[in-house]
Amino acid sequence: MDTATIDAADFAARHWKSAAPGPLKPGSEAHKEAMCRMFHETFNPYKPSVIAWPKLDDETRNKIISLPIWDIAVQTEGKARLRMAAYAATIHDPSMRAVIALNGWEENRHKEVLSKLVEAYGIPLEPEPEYKQPRDPEWAYLVTGFSECVDSFFAFGLFELAKRSGFFPAELVETFEPVIQEEGRHILLFANWLAWQRATMPWWRRPWFELRVLAVWAFLGWERIGIARGMDDGGKGAKPQDNNFTVTGSKAVSSEDISVRGLMEICLEENDRRFSGYDPRLLRPTTMPFLVRLALKVMPKGKTPGAQPA
Repeated sequence: MDTATIDAADFAARHWKSAAPGPLKPGSEAHKEAMCRMFHETFNPYKPSVIAWPKLDDETRNKIISLPIWDIAVQTEGKARLRMAAYAATIHDPSMRAVIALNGWEENRHKEVLSKLVEAYGIPLEPEPEYKQPRDPEWAYLVTGFSECVDSFFAFGLFELAKRSGFFPAELVETFEPVIQEEGRHILLFANWLAWQRATMPWWRRPWFELRVLAVWAFLGWERIGIARGMDDGGKGAKPQDNNFTVTGSKAVSSEDISVRGLMEICLEENDRRFSGYDPRLLRPTTMPFLVRLALKVMPKGKTPGAQPA
């Protein structure tokens, strides 16, 4: 594709507004149509097979190779694709089924992008596990969706921090940028699906569903409090991987000494910026921004790299 076509696709992926008048009440036909149209019409047609990965000097390449994330990143996308496809197959509403199936297809494309990146830079990976169909598609979809809401919130901030610090060369940032923005689209869809699901399910199913949501949050908290995943089911010789990298990785992507507060402020700024181009009537993920804003009220002031002086 030529530059003008790429720029137009990138702009369209970041900006969308429904022509429907009035509020978009969760559960309404207008809300469902808006979230589905948003996802389809902001689709970015980039192809992993034709991405021109920039040549890196040895120092930069070694820094990227040393990040303890690549095995988990590739495997997470592989699991997400399967889980979303499995859940989509259970949905009776054709519009919602189609949009979640597309979300699953995009997760697979993320896996392809990561696979091409590690191939281009010679990043060694452990053998991928067998990806198995989830026995409980709804539970698997909830775990994937909420996990992406947490990880994307911090990934937005870490990506911007790496950009400001020069950890990633500008060419690599530009190349990988559409994938980061696409994660924003994914969690925007998930937040609106969640509201639609709650509004349209029979009343007698709602208590059990809410218990499942609480259980998912408990599961994700336990997963992140525990030691990092990555020992390949305890197998000998497996390479350690940091499942909490999106929370703890600031020192790995910046030479500057940034406080937790500074990182949280960048995450909030980037979260707001990446959603700013979408119809404000669509719901945004709120849990992580709420918790971080609450935490900032009691945190000491810290340094925010690249921030402009007041």
